[in-house]
Amino acid sequence: MGDLILAIDSGTTSTRALAFTLEGEIVAVSQHPITQHFPKPGWVEHDAAEIWALTDQAVREVMARVGDRVHAIGLTNQRETIVFWSRRTGQPLSPAIVWQDRRTADACASLREAGHEAEVQALTGLLLDPYFSGTKIGWALENWPDVKAAADSGDLAIGTVESWLLWNLSGGTAHLTDATNASRTLLMDLARAEWSPHMLDLLGVPAAALPAIAPTAGLLAETHRYGRPLMIAGLAGDQQSATIGQGCDAPGMAKCTYGTGIFMLANAGPTPPVSRNRLLSTFLSSAPRAYALEGSIFVGGNAVKWLRDGLGILDTASESEALARSVPDSGGVTFVPAFAGLGAPHWQPHARGLLTGLTGGTTRAHIVRATLEAMGQQTADLIDAFRADGVTPSTLRVDGGMVANEWLCQDIADATGLLVERPRSIETTGLGAAMLAAVGTGLFPDLAAAGAAMVHADRSFEPAGSADARAARRAAWRRAVTQTLVGL
Repeated sequence: MGDLILAIDSGTTSTRALAFTLEGEIVAVSQHPITQHFPKPGWVEHDAAEIWALTDQAVREVMARVGDRVHAIGLTNQRETIVFWSRRTGQPLSPAIVWQDRRTADACASLREAGHEAEVQALTGLLLDPYFSGTKIGWALENWPDVKAAADSGDLAIGTVESWLLWNLSGGTAHLTDATNASRTLLMDLARAEWSPHMLDLLGVPAAALPAIAPTAGLLAETHRYGRPLMIAGLAGDQQSATIGQGCDAPGMAKCTYGTGIFMLANAGPTPPVSRNRLLSTFLSSAPRAYALEGSIFVGGNAVKWLRDGLGILDTASESEALARSVPDSGGVTFVPAFAGLGAPHWQPHARGLLTGLTGGTTRAHIVRATLEAMGQQTADLIDAFRADGVTPSTLRVDGGMVANEWLCQDIADATGLLVERPRSIETTGLGAAMLAAVGTGLFPDLAAAGAAMVHADRSFEPAGSADARAARRAAWRRAVTQTLVGL
């Protein structure tokens, strides 16, 4: 039996393979960037064939380094991105529609105006927003003839990215998803963890094209692509996987991931939570069964990427930390990075970014600092909503590529007034998938035991500054958000 777990982490901007020890240490990693396509304003697409090819390449590169030490595979993925392929050929029938895509904003508005949102939230835990997969599927069936023809002939397979990768890993023998990913489609009955006939009918989605819903941990499928049979024994969407990888195995424990977007989840225990503040209820794990309350922000690291690639005021993303430190404050500049609308708690898909407070004395350092401060202020918006829904974290565990920036971690603590904890390894998304696979193959009895062995803290950031200073910053942020929403 091997002594490593291979985690596949297929994200929005890259796909990677990581080999973890049972103590949570990374011994090998391979990563490849994924091309994002923007065919129209508000549209975001991926090439599903590229995702698979690069994922397969990353796995082979890690396997070449660790050989027969791999015991099992865990798989985690960007959620809500939807893939359409042929059961007969195994080839994609269209581009994959990415979670950031807003092409179904009008369809979601029509459903809201028809009075469906309350029943949708009660059944699925979600709101009617183009972020989720269900309306994307309806759009594809109406607008892409190859997808519609495959559905009519029974040849269509639909799935989020983990389903697509699992199909390829298993040689087309497994068409599966898990409840964490299914709970992000607008199609799953959250309490029952089953596809909802009512939602399938409402959104016009053919049940025959959907994958079966499997547990997050267990003997799910087998791959023969890498020299010997290997079990795929863990499945979870990236934010649930990161929550698991942060050891949030008890109700009330919360984490926030700072990647392409910003995603905060709090363990809510074995019963689906109900939000009155436009947060989401979502499935967290079946090992044991748990749900989460979630707040989703669409733009995190993408804002820094825009500073680098769009404006050209950064040479590298890492340069942002030194620039933020080089000025005492943002010079009155506030940046609301609503490039793809505003997520929780506003849920305004038509909102667009706003940079306000500019003067003749504004420098690139002020703009960079304001961009990083927006991460803390958006997080504080979520914390306010969580508290209003009765969840009051005393500590926020953070992860994702952005938290390598220690100035940012401190600013998040200052903006929220919470103790911020960063793990020793910020690869918590892959770690969560590895933990699920370890539980799925019986190496640990449950996720609490896996977390005790594999999750390790790095350092903490205590909130600094006065309550008055924090309140003043919050007021400036709220004024800017109000300006962003004017006229919508």
